[in-house]
Amino acid sequence: MLPYKLVYHERYFLNLGDHVFPAHKFRWLRDRLLRTRFAGEGDFVTPEPATDDDIRLVHDDEWVAKLRTGTLSYAEILRLEIPYSRQMVEAFWLAAGGTLLAARLALRDGIGFNVGGGFHHAFPGHGEGFCAVNDIAVAVRRLQADGAIRRAMVVDCDVHHGNGTAAIFTGDHSVFTLSIHQFNNYPSEKPLSSLDIHLPDGVEDSEYLLRLGNGYRAAFLMFQPDLIVYAAGADPYMEDQLGGLSLTFGGLEERDRLVIRTAREHGVPVAIVLAGGYAQSAEDTITIHANTAKVAKEVAEERLREKG
Repeated sequence: MLPYKLVYHERYFLNLGDHVFPAHKFRWLRDRLLRTRFAGEGDFVTPEPATDDDIRLVHDDEWVAKLRTGTLSYAEILRLEIPYSRQMVEAFWLAAGGTLLAARLALRDGIGFNVGGGFHHAFPGHGEGFCAVNDIAVAVRRLQADGAIRRAMVVDCDVHHGNGTAAIFTGDHSVFTLSIHQFNNYPSEKPLSSLDIHLPDGVEDSEYLLRLGNGYRAAFLMFQPDLIVYAAGADPYMEDQLGGLSLTFGGLEERDRLVIRTAREHGVPVAIVLAGGYAQSAEDTITIHANTAKVAKEVAEERLREKG
């Protein structure tokens, strides 16, 4: 048995058709983890979809209603960059429920892992960049409303700036947002995070890890969270179709180790979400996500041994 739970639902599938976002990756990752015997069926838990009230803690009533009733304008669908379907909406509600469950499990077990989620480009009143609902923000707001946490930190390591998350939490001193990303990439407008680490094109492992480590340590000096939500994007990978950084498999593993181990050394639970990943070979994207799960297991086992 794993020392933490994997949150997964078969209806995470977004029904995108022929699209650069590999919508099957959630099932493929689950299958990989089972096939390699990294995990067993008992290591997976099934989330309930977020409620509309959960979603409205972050998103405007009008946007929720448009998604529910399929009344998005043509311009809104273009901005979202994925086709509308009821199945897509269901998947986003489930992703938000999955990230919320992963966060609750992290508070209980130290680590929770959503085999999905990380839709950080969704704003309160619109979606963009393949993201209709910001599951990260929904989970944080629900836990705060329930009194389970007071303060949260979002560590966003997707290759793209977490613009929706940054905008949602602007001016909110209870949530610290850290985004490390390729500067010369989507989105063109980047609202200020609490800490933005803008990287030039082509950054490789060593510089990335140095910049992330310095920024992350500085964040902990400024802010003491009750929970970290880690967006472990696979798209800083050197062969990603939508990225322009040059990280290797090994560099991405070290990134995961840095984020998860540092949090656990501070005694802070970590909820992990997948975020982006568009490698030329979908197998590479799955490998990167599987490696994140492997690193999470290593860190969890380290903590268990230390407790003796």
